[in-house]
Amino acid sequence: MATDLISGLRVTGRTAPAWVTLDAQLGRVWQNLHQALGRESHWPAFDQRVRTHLQALRDELAPLYGNRADFEAFLVRLLQTAFDAWRDRAPDLKALDAQREHDPDWFQSQRMLGGVCYVDLFAGNFRGIEAQIPYFQELGLTYLHLMPPFLCPEPHSDGGYAVSSYRATKPSLGSIDELRHLSEKLREAGISLVLDFVFNHTSDEHDWAVGARANDPAYQDYFYLFPDRTQPDAYERTVREIFPDEHPGAFSQLDDGRWVWTTFHSYQWDLNYSNPEVFRAMAGEMLFIANLGVEFLRMDAVAFIWKRLGTSCENLPEAHHLLRAYNALARIAAPALLFKSEAIVHPDDVVAYISPAECQISYNPLQMALLWNTLATRQVDMLQKALAERHHIAPGTAWVNYVRSHDDIGWTFADEDALQLGINGFDHRQFLNRFYVNRFPGSFARGVPFQDNPATGDCRISGTAASLCGLEQGDAHAVARMLLLYGVALSSGGIPLIYLGDEVGTLDDHGYVNDPGKAGDSRWVHRPARDEQRYADRRDPSTDAGRLHAGLRHLIALRRHLPALAGGHLVPFYAKNPSVLGYLRDGAQGGAGNVLVLGNFSEHPQTIAAEVFSAMPARMVDLIGQSAFEARSPVTLAPYQMVWLVPRGM
Repeated sequence: MATDLISGLRVTGRTAPAWVTLDAQLGRVWQNLHQALGRESHWPAFDQRVRTHLQALRDELAPLYGNRADFEAFLVRLLQTAFDAWRDRAPDLKALDAQREHDPDWFQSQRMLGGVCYVDLFAGNFRGIEAQIPYFQELGLTYLHLMPPFLCPEPHSDGGYAVSSYRATKPSLGSIDELRHLSEKLREAGISLVLDFVFNHTSDEHDWAVGARANDPAYQDYFYLFPDRTQPDAYERTVREIFPDEHPGAFSQLDDGRWVWTTFHSYQWDLNYSNPEVFRAMAGEMLFIANLGVEFLRMDAVAFIWKRLGTSCENLPEAHHLLRAYNALARIAAPALLFKSEAIVHPDDVVAYISPAECQISYNPLQMALLWNTLATRQVDMLQKALAERHHIAPGTAWVNYVRSHDDIGWTFADEDALQLGINGFDHRQFLNRFYVNRFPGSFARGVPFQDNPATGDCRISGTAASLCGLEQGDAHAVARMLLLYGVALSSGGIPLIYLGDEVGTLDDHGYVNDPGKAGDSRWVHRPARDEQRYADRRDPSTDAGRLHAGLRHLIALRRHLPALAGGHLVPFYAKNPSVLGYLRDGAQGGAGNVLVLGNFSEHPQTIAAEVFSAMPARMVDLIGQSAFEARSPVTLAPYQMVWLVPRGM
């Protein structure tokens, strides 16, 4: 039987792959695909990648859909969807595919630097972003994440995460063709475009949701719709509330009495991935976005994409199968595309999403949360422990190190880690919440609570980096605090990410409460419009904006010329001072290429004893301040000072 599968399958000199004789199911899928597409001019290159990745794709989808009678037909339809995308992919993107396949670790370079912004708030529209390309180059960006520009309902857009169409953009930003043109211009400037793939849910105004609401049989199973509360009640026995202020539980009721799964907002309907047609349809949307010229997809809300009764419906094994299947499909039809995981969950669960076969890069929420923890406590113990025990991830992957994002700050450290240091996790989170919303005596921070839940004591924090660091109240150390935080992001290993506006110290926008569409979501306080005065002041060293911008650009320029800061390898360095963080970056260089990073997280000078440096060269120089250090004598760091030490003479 198996040998029959390869008879007569010679087209343009190519024969069937050897595994068709070993795996009958793959053989049948390949044969059907070949018969349908084998005479297409785009087939040979596509076929080469199918031969490489089809087994991985099948193996990830089989645990989800393999017991269905139509599984093989589904695989064929899915690959035909992928072929359509490959056929439509622009020649320059196919050239980029080949380049990135040849150099798969390209994103590990110390020259990588990310920026993130809302198109409208930062530059008005796509043409405005294009006009800012010289500024992005001045700053050193090689990666630009534009917050979701796709069509959304207004005012209930969830900041762009309630997508009504993945193939149309908000009219106020420009057309989909203008977005494609922008991606070309960014690529010409050496800047990779990053967009979100909002694949857990759609807006309730998406055509699929409109059809499901109208009982269109084609879309009934695209979402989790129930006629009464029986099933929702059963699920909610084990599912937590995400936004209790917005709606209780995980479901919302429609006007006709039915209930629909809405993990986040009532206008965001969760997709039902137990239906394989949902996966195929979303794969088509993903590849359409890739063909716009997108090089990284931020995989939104990865922890929530599979539901199973009797579980938390978070971080389930099926979610990983889905992500790896999407990845395998991208390797076939858009090989230059990489995935970024967005999982703001327990550190063990965050790491589970990171691998070359799943998400090649990932936000580093633990480091972000512990940076703010360290500023508040002036104690580096939790951050030092995290760098020692939770920083290393699989080869071929990288952290995205960020100080803040469009989202809130949640205290995602592991309670078991805190307990080892004698810290009660619940009590400590209460302290951090009070500190960052100015409910703690002597706090420099001026944040705003998000989803304050008196019943559980839970709260998250909103605020720009500048306002949380004390710039809003004129604290003399605010600029130094911000440079210290971004200095860790730039030097600890991975891709550093700047929320644009931070580099000039943009403050909170408390006027969001006057907009009815935003007033109920305090995260808009840290999504201010571009502050033109601050950007003008960036060239004036007498201003906070000028000092901050110059300091950050200095760190970025240094980093670009330090190969030891490439990749993610980090060796903890214990300064034996509770306020001083330390680590050694040796990259792939070793020996003389090492950089020793030290940072004082206190508003007081801190001294490091000479014996701490006994294994280091006797004479070193701080690249940041260009000052000499004698390591056989005690070393004192000024308040919030960071040093990058290398042997003198390098």
